[in-house]
This record gives sequence, structure tokens and C-alpha cells, in this order.
Amino acid sequence: FWALEGKPEKRVIIGREYGYHGSTIMSASMGGMSGMHDQAANEPDFEHIRPPYGFLYQGNQDEAVFAANAASWLEDRIIEVGADRVAAFVAEPVQGAGGVIVPPDGYFAHIEAICRKHGILFIVDEVITGFGRTGHWFASEKMGLSPDMMTMAKGLTSGYMPMSAVMVGDRVAARLIADGGEFYHGFTYSGHPVAAAVALANLDLIERENMIETVRDDTGPYFASALASLADHRLVGEVRTFGLLAAIELVKSKDGPVMFEDTGTVGGMCRDHAIQRGLMMRAVRDAMILSPALSYTRADIDETVAIARKALDATATDLGL
Repeated sequence: FWALEGKPEKRVIIGREYGYHGSTIMSASMGGMSGMHDQAANEPDFEHIRPPYGFLYQGNQDEAVFAANAASWLEDRIIEVGADRVAAFVAEPVQGAGGVIVPPDGYFAHIEAICRKHGILFIVDEVITGFGRTGHWFASEKMGLSPDMMTMAKGLTSGYMPMSAVMVGDRVAARLIADGGEFYHGFTYSGHPVAAAVALANLDLIERENMIETVRDDTGPYFASALASLADHRLVGEVRTFGLLAAIELVKSKDGPVMFEDTGTVGGMCRDHAIQRGLMMRAVRDAMILSPALSYTRADIDETVAIARKALDATATDLGL
């Protein structure tokens, strides 16, 4: 796109720490997972800024101030690198694999304004948040975002077949169509007819069963309320939810809060206790991640929260608390 715009020097992509966009060399470099960077996925022309991780960085700031300050980290990096070199900023609406980092209200409004001000593309990764998980077809819709490009995958087929896609906004599409010629890009299984048929059937089912409306109006709010009951547990520093996506942040002490020194060890203990009791709860550092099916019922949520509490209790016992 930028080559067609006569600005081929705009090649740098800015992502965020704890961001996850895939595991190829380039997508892992775009993401902000240090472990993947340590395994050589650290190509040049990729920069990373802090995420709007309120639990770690907000301190005593009110939400509006923190939203503006967190967005300013992007502008600072653009200025540092040079706007004439920056091609795009890429972000998940909610950082899923990074620990369900939910941005403060207003954060993305600031982000979009910064992107427009400096003439860079805004790319949204909806691989986790797309197709109903947030109670809307896309989190961008819920947040009022207007990205130039959007990636999607998991919810497209609900995982029954591998399929992913990229949506391109009018601005980018118009230039590519007018001047791009043939786009020499594709994979062996791109546009696979079986995957496409599964995706269509899956989307029809989601629509027919009113799953998105159910998440928005019923199970999503109930999920948030039920999980909030765990906030009184001695190990829980924060509970974060966004539709049917949640994190339970574990802490050594609520006063501060104080995190565990050996990051990930306690999370792994809690994960194992949950799995032993029949609940798949992922550990991301010391945040316990939940991402239930769109078909989850209130009864399923009640059972999930009950098992999660038992896993927390067992972890506390292991720690001698």
C-alpha cells in the first residue's frame, strides 16, 4: 500500500508488549511475546510499546487520564522512529493470549486519532475477539473502531476447520484495486471450499441460534457478575471480563498489589488444579484465562466459577496460605 502511495520507506510496524498475532517469523516479530522473540522471531522494522495494562500501570490515575497516557506511548514511539518510516500500528481490541488485557474506555479513540494525525494505518487483530465473543460480531463494532485492516480466524469456523481472513477498508482497497495490479500472494489452501462451507454453516448457526445476542444480553453480563464473586479470594488481585473472555489475576498480596516473584509458577499450579477438577483454565504468567464457548449457559458458568474457586483454594493451600 505505501509503495503504491509513493512512500516505500514506510515499513515499520508498531505492536504492543504481550500482543499475539501468530507464530510465523513475521507475525511473531509483530507480536510482543518475549519468549518468541528469544527464539529468533525478532525481525527488524518492528517496534513494541506498553499495553494499556491497568492492573500494572494505571496506579492512582483515573480511567480517562490513564487512557490518554497509555495511548501517548504510541505517539512517543512514532516520533522516536519517525512518522515517515512507520507503516502501521497493530493491536488486538482485547489482548487475549497476553492475559485478557482490557483497555480503558477512550484508549482506542486516542489511538485512532494518533494514527490519523501521523498518517499511519490502523490494523485490528480480531482473531480472538471476532464472531460473537464480545457480544457483538466484532469487538471493533462494540468499541466503535474504524480500522484500515482487520484480521480474523478462530470464530470464523469455530475451530472446526482451519480458516483465516483479512478484511481491507475502503482506503487501502481503493488504492490496491486502482493501482496494485495482480497481488502475488496466497497459500496452498487459500480459499479452500470445504473450509468455506464450514465457515458459512458456522456463521449461519451463530445467527440462527441468536448466540451473539445471548452473549450480549445474558451470558456475558452473568459471566462477569459470577466471576466477580472470586475477587474476595486471598489470591485474586483483579478479575477482568469482556463478553465471554476473562482473566483472574493472581497476586501474592492484594496490598500494592504484590506480584509473585517467580512469574508463572503459581499460575501453573492453579491451572493444574483446575484441569484436575475438569476445568480448562489457561495460565498466562499468573493470570488465569477463561474463554468459554458461545453456547455456554448460566449453569455452565456457575459450575466454572465453583471449580475455579476450588482450584484457587487448592493453590492457596499449596502455598501455605
